Amino acid sequence: MSSILRYIVKNDAMKTDPKEIYGWRVYLLACSACFGAMSFGWDSGVIGGVINLDSFIQAYGLGSKDDVATANLQGNIVSVLQAGCFVGSLAAYPLTDAFGRRPCLMVAALFTLAGVAMQAAASGHLEPMYIGRFVSGLGVGASSVINPIYVTENAPRAIRGLLTGMYQMFIVTGGMIAFWGNYAVSVHLRGPKQYIVPLSIQGLPALLLFCLMALCNESPRYLARKDKWEEAKAVLVRIRNLGPDHPYVQDEFQEIVDQLDYERRLVGDASFWSLQKEMWTVATNRKRAILSILLMVCQQMTGTNAINVYAPQIFKNLGITGTSNSLLSTGVYGIVKVVSCGLFLLFMADSLGRRKSLLVSSVGQAFCMFYIGLYVRISPPQDGQPVPGAGYFALVCIFIFAAFFQFGWGPACWILVSEIPAARLRPMNVALSAATQWLFNFVVARAVPNMLATVGAHGYGTYLIFGSFCVSMFFFVWFFIPETKGISLEHMDQLFGVAEQHKLEVTEGSKHDVSKIEIEEHSNRSDNRSV
Repeated sequence: MSSILRYIVKNDAMKTDPKEIYGWRVYLLACSACFGAMSFGWDSGVIGGVINLDSFIQAYGLGSKDDVATANLQGNIVSVLQAGCFVGSLAAYPLTDAFGRRPCLMVAALFTLAGVAMQAAASGHLEPMYIGRFVSGLGVGASSVINPIYVTENAPRAIRGLLTGMYQMFIVTGGMIAFWGNYAVSVHLRGPKQYIVPLSIQGLPALLLFCLMALCNESPRYLARKDKWEEAKAVLVRIRNLGPDHPYVQDEFQEIVDQLDYERRLVGDASFWSLQKEMWTVATNRKRAILSILLMVCQQMTGTNAINVYAPQIFKNLGITGTSNSLLSTGVYGIVKVVSCGLFLLFMADSLGRRKSLLVSSVGQAFCMFYIGLYVRISPPQDGQPVPGAGYFALVCIFIFAAFFQFGWGPACWILVSEIPAARLRPMNVALSAATQWLFNFVVARAVPNMLATVGAHGYGTYLIFGSFCVSMFFFVWFFIPETKGISLEHMDQLFGVAEQHKLEVTEGSKHDVSKIEIEEHSNRSDNRSV
C-alpha cells in the first residue's frame, strides 16, 4: 500500500515520511468513523426514491392533484432530517470536547438507529415519520462534526486529504447503494414492503459505525488536550506503526506538545466563552472560521443535494418516463459519483490539492447547470415525444455535474474545514461549519420541490440559479482559499498568518521544547484527577 501511495500521491511530505506510517490501522480508523457519513448518503438516496414509489405515495397521501401541495409534503418529509442534523451538529461540539471523539460517535450511531426504526414502523402515519427522521438527523448531524475531526487528528499529514475526504466517499457510496436498492424494490416488491425494506436497511451503516468504533482508539490529539500524555503517545506509536523512539514519532509528538503549549499560553484554560472570544477576536482565527462557514454555504448552493434527493423527479422532468427507468438512471448517477470521488481522493486531493480542485469543479458544475437550464427553457421535453439529442446531452450533464462535484466541492470542503483551524478551536470550527452545511442543506431540500414546480416550465430557473452560484464560487476560491496539501496541522497558523505579537507573547521568556519531566508532571496530574 505504501509503495502504491508514493506513486499516486505527489507532495513533499510523502517523499520524506517513513513508509511504515501508512499501515492498515490508519485506514481502519478512517473507514470505521466514516460509516457515520454513509448514514447520511444512504438516507438521502433512500428517501429520494421512496417518495416516488406508488406504495409510499398512496400510504402517505402524496397523490394530490395539486402539484404545489405535493411538493410541500415531499419537502417536509425530506427536510426534517436536515433539521435534526442542524441541531445534532451544534450539540456535538461541547459533547465531543467533553467526552471524546470515539464515545460520541458511538452515541450518534444509536440515535441514528432509533430514528431509522421509527421511520420503518411509521406505517403511513406522518407524525412518527417526522419524529424518526428528526431523531436520525440528530445522530447523522453529530457524526458529521465528529467524523472529520477524528479522522484528521489520526491521519498522517501526507494523506490527510485522502483520509478526511473519505467522508465524502462514504456519503456517495451510501447514496449509490440506496439508489440501486430503490430500483430493486420497485421491480421486485409490491405493497408496504416496497418502502419499509429500504427504510429499514438504511440503519446498517449506523450499526457498523457503533460496532467498529468500539474497536478503535481515541484521537491522540484529544488525549493530549486532556493531559493524558502517555496514553496519547502510546496511541500515536500504535497508529504510526513505529517505535516510541523513532524520530518521526518524536517530532510529531513534539509538534502536538508545542502547539498545545502555545495555545494555552495565548489564551489560558479553555471555556466555551473564552474559545468564542479567541475565535472571533483573533484575526487569523476569525478568518479561518468565516472561510469554513462560506465553504459549506457554497457546497450546498452548487445544487448537489437537490439532485441527490430529487434525482428521480429531475430525470422525469428531462424526459425519462416510468418510475423504474428514473430510478435506474439515478442508480447510474450514484455509480458516477462513487467512481469520480475515488479518483479525486487518489489522484487529486493530496497531489493537485484542494484549491485547484475547487476551481476546476466550479467551472464544470456551472457549465452543466447552465446547459440543463437553457435546454429546459428553450426546448422542454414533451410528454409522449422521444427525447432529442440535446435532451440526452442534458441527461449526460447530470452525470458530468456529479463527477465535477466529487472532484472538488464534495470532499475538499470537509478536508479544509477540519484541517485549517487551530487545535483547540477545531471542534467548534467544524461544528459551526457542519451546522451551516445542514442549515443550507435543509433550505435546499425544502425549497427545491417548490422551485421545480414554480420557477419556470419544468423548473428551468432552478438550474440557472445554481449555475450562477457556481460561477461566484470560482471567484471566492480564487481570491480567498490558500493551498493546504502536505502541511501539518500544527503549521496551519503560519499559513494563515498568526500575528507577530501573539508569537512574541508565547516565546518571550520560554522555549517551546517541553521536557520529559514536564510531560510526566502532566501525566501525574491527570492520574491524580482520575483517582
